[in-house]
Amino acid sequence: MESSGCAEMQEIVIVGGGLCGLATALALHRKGVKSVVLEKSETLRSAGAAIGVLPNGWKALDQLGVASHLRTTALPLQGMRITWMDKGNEKFTPYKNIGEVRCLKRSDIVETFADALPPKTIRFGCDIVSVEMDPITSLPSLLLSNGKRIGAKVLIGCDGWRSIVASFLGLKPAKTFRSCAIRGLTSYPNGHSFPFEFVRLIVGQTAVGRLPITDKLVHWFVAVQQGTDAKFPQDTQVIKQRAMGAVSGHPADVQEMIEKCDLDSLSFAHLKYRAPWDLMFGNFREKTVTVAGDAMHVMGPFLGQGGSSGIEDAVVLGRNLAKTINGSCFDHEEALDQYIKERKMRVVKLATQSYLTALLIENRPIITKIFVVTVMAIFFRNPNAHTQYDCGLL
Repeated sequence: MESSGCAEMQEIVIVGGGLCGLATALALHRKGVKSVVLEKSETLRSAGAAIGVLPNGWKALDQLGVASHLRTTALPLQGMRITWMDKGNEKFTPYKNIGEVRCLKRSDIVETFADALPPKTIRFGCDIVSVEMDPITSLPSLLLSNGKRIGAKVLIGCDGWRSIVASFLGLKPAKTFRSCAIRGLTSYPNGHSFPFEFVRLIVGQTAVGRLPITDKLVHWFVAVQQGTDAKFPQDTQVIKQRAMGAVSGHPADVQEMIEKCDLDSLSFAHLKYRAPWDLMFGNFREKTVTVAGDAMHVMGPFLGQGGSSGIEDAVVLGRNLAKTINGSCFDHEEALDQYIKERKMRVVKLATQSYLTALLIENRPIITKIFVVTVMAIFFRNPNAHTQYDCGLL
């Protein structure tokens, strides 16, 4: 790993060293293809505390060769339990009919990816200012905040929902849900007694989620509805107090979980999404420039597929770009077109189901919810079908 250097030309440049960016670099590395990851921050990013990984995500991680190690960092979850505390109703869905589900610390994933990459693959402190096409070579060129330029034969934007690469492609900005989420981790040095279930406790318009990672570590979130223009505190003590206030009507063990949270793990932000219709009609390639992960299809967490879908992107990108190196008839543009062809309807379906689920959760008119239930009954008769997807061999 090294800091940004002088003007240069690289074969493949990945912007963003988050889950998708590092997964893409690892997929390429497994296929013998060198890439460079340009990361804005000075260290590996792990914002968001943890993510749930469903069976389709484990299939992708298996292809990257890191699933076995990551399984040692988290215990499997047995099912999902939703309790509407105002009504006294409860619903339990066992995961035995779905497959392997675990909640992984985000830092465990990014560190595992990074450790599997060759030295100097990741360059920290690389703040991308703009992307443009070189008028002579017709190849993408990146301008960094320090004035340096880096050229690339292939440029992949994995730089999140505020993606500079997505803006270059002309994609419409990500939209904002009415819901926002406080996320965090809580350690229990002497162990916790929670069942290994994804538990959601709902009181009014506030939902608390709890996902054990190990017998001594729990991931949690507090979801509340707030105006789309609301500003959020960054001070972790203030975030903690906001979370405590939101769960004042919840059981004592929930309040204790937040009271004893790891402050450094806290985040508070609106939930973002790229509209399904923007995904359907959006342009995801300009010459040899494309996007992946949240830069392509940021979605709400309602299906638990944000992280896994980005890892799927990485496997498909690695598979197709490797064909340009290994004597196939593909050139770079054809490889990217094939990647987009394989991924487009998958992410449109995920984004649509996630968006419709959000409409059911948010405070919407009853006529809207009746319409949404009808649409989902027609198009998503098996609401867990998305977990059985297989992105294929690397």
